[in-house]
Amino acid sequence: MNEVKTDQIKRDYERVVSLTQQLVRIPSVFRPEDPDANEEQVAQFVAKYLRNIGIDVHMEEVAPGRPNLVGVIDSGKPGKTLLFEGHTDVVTEGDRSSWKHDPFGAEIIEGRMYGRGTNDTKGNLACMITAAQSILEDEESFTGKIILCIPVDEESMMLGIKHFINQGWADDVDGAIICEPEENQICIAQRGALRIKITVLGKMAHGAISWSGVNPNWRMAKIITAIQQLEQEEQSTHGEHPYLKWPSITPTILQAPVKGDAQINVIPERCMTTLDIRTVPNQDHQDLIKKIEKIFADLKDQDEDFKVEYEVIEDRPATETDRDQPVVQSVHNAVEHVLKQEPKYNGVPGATDGTFLHVHGVPIVTIGAGDRDIPHQINEYVEIDELGTTTEIYRKAALDFLNGDDK
Repeated sequence: MNEVKTDQIKRDYERVVSLTQQLVRIPSVFRPEDPDANEEQVAQFVAKYLRNIGIDVHMEEVAPGRPNLVGVIDSGKPGKTLLFEGHTDVVTEGDRSSWKHDPFGAEIIEGRMYGRGTNDTKGNLACMITAAQSILEDEESFTGKIILCIPVDEESMMLGIKHFINQGWADDVDGAIICEPEENQICIAQRGALRIKITVLGKMAHGAISWSGVNPNWRMAKIITAIQQLEQEEQSTHGEHPYLKWPSITPTILQAPVKGDAQINVIPERCMTTLDIRTVPNQDHQDLIKKIEKIFADLKDQDEDFKVEYEVIEDRPATETDRDQPVVQSVHNAVEHVLKQEPKYNGVPGATDGTFLHVHGVPIVTIGAGDRDIPHQINEYVEIDELGTTTEIYRKAALDFLNGDDK
């Protein structure tokens, strides 16, 4: 490696570590009950940073105190458009006393930076910004555009990326790199997410006079048992995906009564559960919903007192990107160049903002620094050397993609 190249990598490494620390030290947990707990401060910081390095910045409010940022780097030459995506929100730190390190301190200890968002995904947000800054500062030649998509609310209902798409920003994008912690593995598939709330209606009564009421808990138990059987059938039908493992249907919340105080000698009026359904690319969500409706119909046929309501809370399809897509090939070339080894392919176990870009017709690939098992944990961390490596991968992938002749 020549001296100029070594200096560039060292410069970018120092920048990305510093920028990650600055981002992590600005808390951006969204708490609806607190008007000051949102992504606004970190978005303002990033907007200023991008403007200072010569990037055209657009700020668009998705909800009060929750602005998306869009950075645009236009080469002035016709060509493809590459999008990098990294969100500004982080999940709650939980009980601070459980942390060994300040969750918003970004302390570096023995090669690791600790704090909420170091791994998911402020470290990778810093990587994509630093890669863009590196390309600009070195006056690298490229065609087309680079768009930095920096949305809010990825950790919840993904309002930010939906707003970004609805505003037309994704219409002419030819490929997207989703910047999430994947140990720099090339992830070309994501499990889908179908979330359903089920409420069984009963009749409140004294526990000692059970015949005078209708117990929703017995009926919910039958639903959950049938749902477990449905999961087994889906796994048998669709098998184990090479990157995403098995489809799953998981009851998560189970609550009775739904409102009011629980009491041991009172049959509740209602019982509620939520299903977190994770799908593989060959599963059809509408078909799954019909199968769940069939469970309800069969139970109704057996029990005239069976009454149920359900609501689809969120519907995010599974995604899969062909290895031959130019954006995947460019990331492959970058990983091979930077790591000096054959890239490893994998899948994302959950949904990302890339889900909705994929639905919009944008080929996506997910890659970034950070242990895949660390997101949302106490004492979240990222290896600081990996931040430097990821920055170089993003830089190399962008130049490879934009200077290719496959438009």
